[in-house]
Amino acid sequence: MQKHAIVLLSGGLDSITTLALAQQQGFACYALSFDYGQRHNAELLAASQIAKDYQVLDHKIISLGLGAIGGSALTDDHIAVPDSLQPGIPVTYVPARNTIFLSFALGWAEVLKLQDIFIGVNAVDYSGYPDCRPEFINAFQNLANLATKAGVEGERFTIHTPLISLSKGEIIRQGTRLGVDYSRTVSCYSADPQGHACGICDACRLRKTGFQEAGLNDPTRYQ
Repeated sequence: MQKHAIVLLSGGLDSITTLALAQQQGFACYALSFDYGQRHNAELLAASQIAKDYQVLDHKIISLGLGAIGGSALTDDHIAVPDSLQPGIPVTYVPARNTIFLSFALGWAEVLKLQDIFIGVNAVDYSGYPDCRPEFINAFQNLANLATKAGVEGERFTIHTPLISLSKGEIIRQGTRLGVDYSRTVSCYSADPQGHACGICDACRLRKTGFQEAGLNDPTRYQ
């Protein structure tokens, strides 16, 4: 019997690699994306195309509107996206974002009666976000098994983080071996409506460095 999983799919480099890895591991995948009030919808257009390319069983885009509470350069027009690396937790951190995303994935998993959720968080080449750390993932997995009917009845949930200990270059090399087309992805915090990247934000800098580390040409479409 084939295994099934939900994959959080942002439309970026990490999430497409996570989807490819989940399928390689034999999972038939559902994809979940979020319109959370981010500055652009280019990543959601990319996610929709990726979901079609990988023939997921179903792809849902959930509207959240986190811009209503603000607090992040990605959701608040009054906070600029920085053009250089910032010390500490940067202003591009979206309050509680991965907690919220995983909660929706958990709810859908319970409805679908499946126990596996994949998320492309990374604790090596990342921007210092607290909800990308192994400690957070372990805590959420414990919560999932305490807070759900399925968990109480013995159906244990697993949060898979196949990229968590990899550098960006290692992620790109692994995805390339799986045939991932990174030109279809959007990672930039300030991408234009066509998905062209700014080339200077944290996400762009990490992505550029990753392709350099991997020794591969960068297929990103820049402004």
